[in-house]
Amino acid sequence: MFPRRRDGGARTTPFERWGGQPFFDSLVERFYEGVAEDPLLRHLYPDDLSGSKRHLALFLAQFWGGPEIYNEERGHPRLRLRHAPFPIGPAESEAWLRHMTAAVGESGLSDGDARDLLDYLAGAARSLVNAPG
Repeated sequence: MFPRRRDGGARTTPFERWGGQPFFDSLVERFYEGVAEDPLLRHLYPDDLSGSKRHLALFLAQFWGGPEIYNEERGHPRLRLRHAPFPIGPAESEAWLRHMTAAVGESGLSDGDARDLLDYLAGAARSLVNAPG
């Protein structure tokens, strides 16, 4: 996923550049602050958000070049399958992305890195829509 540099050295991953697992833990914590107060989304999550926070932080860290702890603990992400039981319409997808955009905006990433992260997250949010609007 992350090609080698011309001098033969490995490129740093976003995971490494952005601060490792603490970056993703903090990002997810900020995101869930919004979700916890959002009447459109809150009912889709369990009362205790700690498991959801851990899963999302590990998934994002792994996707962006971190250790494969998510796969070791939960298997292949199978995002659509894992989210299939929850009615996710366009409004829920947009609300999710709004909270994630705010969290990324407060993360301190460079404009380019923030854009890369948000592009991925927007695609993921759209791909999980499974209910009419």
